[in-house]
Amino acid sequence: MPCSSDKFYSFKYVNGHPGNTLKGKLSVVAFGVLSEVESGYPLLISEMTLLTAFRTAAVAALGAKYLARSESSHLALVGTGAQAEFMAHALKSVLPIEQISYFDRDSQAMKKFASNMQGAGVQLNPHGGIYGAVRDADMVVTATAAKRRAILLRREELKDGAHLHAMGGDCPGKTELDPNLVKQCRRVVEFAEQTRLEGEMQNLPDLPVHAELWEIVSGQKPGRENDREITLLDAVGFGLEDYSVLRVVYGLADEFGVGQTCDLIPELDDPKNLFGLLVSPYRAATNPPIKYSVR
Repeated sequence: MPCSSDKFYSFKYVNGHPGNTLKGKLSVVAFGVLSEVESGYPLLISEMTLLTAFRTAAVAALGAKYLARSESSHLALVGTGAQAEFMAHALKSVLPIEQISYFDRDSQAMKKFASNMQGAGVQLNPHGGIYGAVRDADMVVTATAAKRRAILLRREELKDGAHLHAMGGDCPGKTELDPNLVKQCRRVVEFAEQTRLEGEMQNLPDLPVHAELWEIVSGQKPGRENDREITLLDAVGFGLEDYSVLRVVYGLADEFGVGQTCDLIPELDDPKNLFGLLVSPYRAATNPPIKYSVR
């Protein structure tokens, strides 16, 4: 997932393997690199398994700020895996969430979520199925991992005025919503070209979207226009979000002196004589490699 400005370049190496949890491993693993465009030299290597969870939740909160009804107090989560608590806390920071209804086909994941959310100041409502969890919710987050074209929700299962954040459909062949529900929503995406390939829009490639999220945040297009419409943020995650969180981490690491250094790039008297590192050990030893921050 690469992204670049005129000053910095970033990429994230990321994998999604839903079956990993059966082996005691994370289903999403990632690391990222931030480098200087002018020289190409790396500035930061960072874990991004945790950072992906943070930035994904931050996008959900940003979308909810502009698309959910301001009085939304009931959140529903379909899927309580590794992302669930991040979503709950992020959304609680922008909406007056008082209760969270939730369902996961893995009962242990539901117990984990309940344990982690104790003391969060919200009423927790576990459910035995999706419909029970979402039917009275002001906002619904779908966050499932199965790589298939699933139909988790239909329009008749949602109350008028709900905001829907669909994040589980994030690669070709992986979706979560009934296409007829998508048709009836005010559709917002992060980056339209990518979403038509990876998100819920892949099932309806010719259906227009209302806006990209940045257009609403900047005031170029309206967000929610009335209290009865269903709004949808079809969120697949894209490189700018990873670039942004790496920039934040790089700044914080520099400010607070966090992280370690490692030797990555050799420093040479003659930058054209890279081979000299092999034939002249003494020269290499007296000109140690430049140290770069590894966080």
